[in-house]
Amino acid sequence: MAASFLLALPVDVSPNTTGLPGIAALERIVGGLLTIGLVAAVAGVAMSAIAWAIGSHSSNPHVAGRGKTGILVSVAAAMLIGAANALVNFFNAAGSAVQ
Repeated sequence: MAASFLLALPVDVSPNTTGLPGIAALERIVGGLLTIGLVAAVAGVAMSAIAWAIGSHSSNPHVAGRGKTGILVSVAAAMLIGAANALVNFFNAAGSAVQ
């Protein structure tokens, strides 16, 4: 009986930017973290390209393969960082549509 009563209560809570103090500062911090992530991805591409070149030049396929993998991982990380807002908004909208 108590479980059916709890299910009958409608709950309507949505995200807002005025609910807690410091939300603007938190958004700036996250923006800074995104910037750091993109700079790290660029550094990863550069270091991986150097490893790929050294591995290819020295006929070391293991190092060359690690360089190629590093480039792919760095590019994928940059793509996910760049798409972070869109991904979160998409899944937020998809979750909000659940009735």
